[in-house]
Amino acid sequence: MGRDKITMNGLPAKVAGKDLKTGDRAPDFMLTGNALETVKKTDFYGKVLVISCVPSLDTPVCSLETRRFNREADKLPEGVIVLTVSRDLPFAQTRWCAANDVKKVMTASDYRDYGFARDYGVLLEDLGLLTRAVFVVDKEGIIKYIQFVPEVTQEPDYEEVLNEVKKLL
Repeated sequence: MGRDKITMNGLPAKVAGKDLKTGDRAPDFMLTGNALETVKKTDFYGKVLVISCVPSLDTPVCSLETRRFNREADKLPEGVIVLTVSRDLPFAQTRWCAANDVKKVMTASDYRDYGFARDYGVLLEDLGLLTRAVFVVDKEGIIKYIQFVPEVTQEPDYEEVLNEVKKLL
């Protein structure tokens, strides 16, 4: 399913930004990490990158999703990185990770300018948040899989994501 039919609480949600496809080069990004450092796509070159986009870690479904990806990341080889991106402030992300014992998933924020949200086509325009989506990027920076969750208040299909990751190992 594409981003044109996404709903939030059953109501249509407008998702803005670029319309990426599998096979596209993953756009460069500059996010803010938990220690206020810059997190760039080039930091992950040579690794398989799972990018989990969520509206806010402080919501039940985003919390479930990130904790689940943390458990799954613990089972994956070192060459796979799971990055959760939200517009939460880095301080909130750090607090949430500590409170939920999340150590295998890296979190980063797009709070500064919506650059990531627009370049990856995940901006919930009316809310200023990210829609729920998952991208799998190979070691050369090519998008191999995209999942837009049709209803923002639901979890992604984890098995589909993990199967795509395993194809790249």
